[in-house]
Amino acid sequence: MDDFSAKRQALLDSGVKMMDPDTVYVEESVTVGPGTLLLPGTILRGRTVVGANCEIGPNTMLVDCTVGDGVTINSSQCNESTIDSGAHVGPFAYIRPNCHVGADVKVGDFVELKNSTIGEGTKISHLTYVGDADVGRKVNFGCGTVLVNYDGNRKYRSTIGDHCFIGCNTNLVSPVHIGDGAYTAAGSTITQDVEPDALAIARARQVAKPGWAAAHRAKKDAK
Repeated sequence: MDDFSAKRQALLDSGVKMMDPDTVYVEESVTVGPGTLLLPGTILRGRTVVGANCEIGPNTMLVDCTVGDGVTINSSQCNESTIDSGAHVGPFAYIRPNCHVGADVKVGDFVELKNSTIGEGTKISHLTYVGDADVGRKVNFGCGTVLVNYDGNRKYRSTIGDHCFIGCNTNLVSPVHIGDGAYTAAGSTITQDVEPDALAIARARQVAKPGWAAAHRAKKDAK
């Protein structure tokens, strides 16, 4: 019996569940709580600690992470971070080092976190980058939000308060502070602090030019 087989058997004996044990790889230093299901393609490495009644995988790698009870991590990679109880991560999420994901947080598909704290109940559902940020409780991130934390020379940090609503395709150019309860309009590039409960709109006003497209096509046809 190899080291992985021995570790898998020890986990099974302690109440951990595996759909296909031969496809699960757990290093000796890892701890997994009873009732947790490890799905095929799960790799647990380093000082990782996984709580009870979690679902990890398929195709998930955790390195030096602390995971609370009742967490779901699906088809994602997490490194040197803490994920509190009840959180849902993935599919296809990437949690980089020094993150703290709060209880009942949703980190959805194609979301990347780096060096950030995410408050309880916040939802980051899809296609979003949160880097070098402190995010409050019950914040909603719209699709395509980017924390613009790097100017080519150094990194900057931003803060988002509780109960904020960040509209789709918002760029937050760090360092900025978004006050509690504030909204940002979809498509905005925010470069200044936003007061609590305010709506920040930072986008050009739409202008329509009737007939422009037809004239443009006519010029191309004439050539």
